[in-house]
Amino acid sequence: MPENVIELEGVWKIFGERAQEAMEAVKSRDLSKAEVLQEFGCVVGIADCSFTVERGEIFCVMGLSGSGKSTMVRHLNRLIEPTAGRISLLGRDMISLGGEELREMRAVHIGMVFQHMALLPHRTVRDNVGFPLQVRGEPKSKRWEVSQQCLSRVNLDGYEDRFPRELSGGMQQRVGLARALASDPEVLLMDEPFSALDPLIRRQLQDQFMALSHELQKTTVFITHDLDEAIRIGNRIAIMKDGRVVQIGTPEQIVTQPADDYVRDFVEGISKLKLVFAHSIMVPIESYEVTAGQDLALAPRAPHGTDLDQLIDIATTTEQPIVIQDDDGKDVGVINKATLLKGIQGGKA
Repeated sequence: MPENVIELEGVWKIFGERAQEAMEAVKSRDLSKAEVLQEFGCVVGIADCSFTVERGEIFCVMGLSGSGKSTMVRHLNRLIEPTAGRISLLGRDMISLGGEELREMRAVHIGMVFQHMALLPHRTVRDNVGFPLQVRGEPKSKRWEVSQQCLSRVNLDGYEDRFPRELSGGMQQRVGLARALASDPEVLLMDEPFSALDPLIRRQLQDQFMALSHELQKTTVFITHDLDEAIRIGNRIAIMKDGRVVQIGTPEQIVTQPADDYVRDFVEGISKLKLVFAHSIMVPIESYEVTAGQDLALAPRAPHGTDLDQLIDIATTTEQPIVIQDDDGKDVGVINKATLLKGIQGGKA
């Protein structure tokens, strides 16, 4: 059974002197963010947020500016104190931790990567990466050894003695990622780390991050305002609006089953060809009606995880429907051209 590394339950953050009063009013009267500001002079940061993140998962949180996503991620390591709710990380109650315990969690178990890396300009790349270990009191030999390993992971061999000002923006982000990895944390918190980069560099860093995440099995909460980025790297996506989580799901679920008009507007321009899979649109084989001239024994086969793009390629080579198989090679469904077209349009068979 999957292990939950992060758990949020009913977390609120309202900024202002009348925060508790404002929170109760939101609960009882369902006030909007604007109404809370007008009546109480308070700002709703996040409202009743609940979700879990499994070990090794990349959990993307996205939304427009002001939706609460950055405020939410800063609650996970208690850079921001919640107004109410429960936060558990690695089985520990984050809200109950004292100063020394909290510093230990941040130094050892949690790595954080920001959009602006705030690298120390007077330190070399090697010393920037090893800084978390210096804070922990590790000897210089250990810091340099770990720094070298982390820089190699992000393809920065040969830049150890450079200063941040001598690196491009993308290279500085790699240094930031290496610094976050240096303490070997179980959890990574990434707040729009690639959003300021050029598209090509951004895609390269996404690829590198996904490869590292798969290799190291880090549990990651990744904040972004870019749905394409969230869909590309996330195992699941949470979409936020006005401080609330409005939908959580896989990229396929978010695109094909938007919870409301807000999410529907987000996904409207997203291509479904790489996001919708055979198991979502197939007709169960026991209910498929074979028409004249069809012989399913001769029909091409495809795994249930085949995406629309691949199904289209198969469909162009045959007049037969496509028989879908499960992981054991058993025939479980059928997709004909009509079903395929409905899938492209986003409908279900």
